[in-house]
Amino acid sequence: MDEDYSDYLVIGAGMAGLACATELARSGASVTVLDKGRGPGGRMATRRVEIAGETVSFDHGAQYFTARDAAFRDAVAAWEQAGVVARWPAAGEQAWVGVPGMNAPIRAMASALDVRWGVRAERLLRDGTRWRVVAGELSFTAARVLVAVPAEQAAALLAEAAPELAALAAGVGSAPCWAVMAAFSERLSQAADTFRSDAAPVSWAARNSAKPGRSGAEGWVIHASPARSRELLDVPREEVAHILLADFFAACRIAPVTPVHLDAHRWLYALPQPLAGEDARFDPALGLGIAGDWLHSPRVEGAFVSGRALAALVLAQAAAGAGQ
Repeated sequence: MDEDYSDYLVIGAGMAGLACATELARSGASVTVLDKGRGPGGRMATRRVEIAGETVSFDHGAQYFTARDAAFRDAVAAWEQAGVVARWPAAGEQAWVGVPGMNAPIRAMASALDVRWGVRAERLLRDGTRWRVVAGELSFTAARVLVAVPAEQAAALLAEAAPELAALAAGVGSAPCWAVMAAFSERLSQAADTFRSDAAPVSWAARNSAKPGRSGAEGWVIHASPARSRELLDVPREEVAHILLADFFAACRIAPVTPVHLDAHRWLYALPQPLAGEDARFDPALGLGIAGDWLHSPRVEGAFVSGRALAALVLAQAAAGAGQ
């Protein structure tokens, strides 16, 4: 087995994990981040496809984000200066999107860190005073391991190593969401660039091609409501895409149009019901911690705040230990 050692090993390269890793790296510690995905994104994923020889992108996860927390506002300001985010008034006065895709801020954060993509953490094993993380044929060791993945995944990964943390994560429920990506040869008759509903089978739809920095064919991302997503949870992807496209046309009251591209993606853990009372948790005796939007709030900002909170807990414990 290959084996790497770090002061800190962060599992999950979404907003929470990267926010945590960024703060730890600033302290001068060695930090390695593992993520099972092939590249930056997570819930801020961007799907790119070729349509008639042209690359078209779809933000099929988070559609936009807002910034209220002071530290997050500072991060967004830096991203804006770097050209990786822009305001999107169609979703609200305080709405921001990544440019040219929602994953742009994630990509920018990851570029400054040691992130290992395509690596799925499978087991946490105690190895003397260190933790060993088994990931297929690979093995990583670290003094401390910080888990920043969806609650359901955290519960499974931590069940053997940290039952109390696993139980905390297991207490969180998440609603699924089917996302449909549709492109058309001409602009749809829907005038507004966004659609929202608390009652329709479609809870949200957006003209993705109208976001800042996008180009190409008329493209829409359609999100099913939690109820509709549960109803279609195990239906084949291709069938779901056609069902939800029909739902979208009906909800917007526009005539159906045949798309030039149609696909769907199922987010099993799209909308967590956050736990109240803490932004992150760290067990200094075990050297294990958890962070995620499921601890703070189910938003991009919530994930950022939780990740930074976990880093603060870890660094405070390290400082206290050094002072003894």
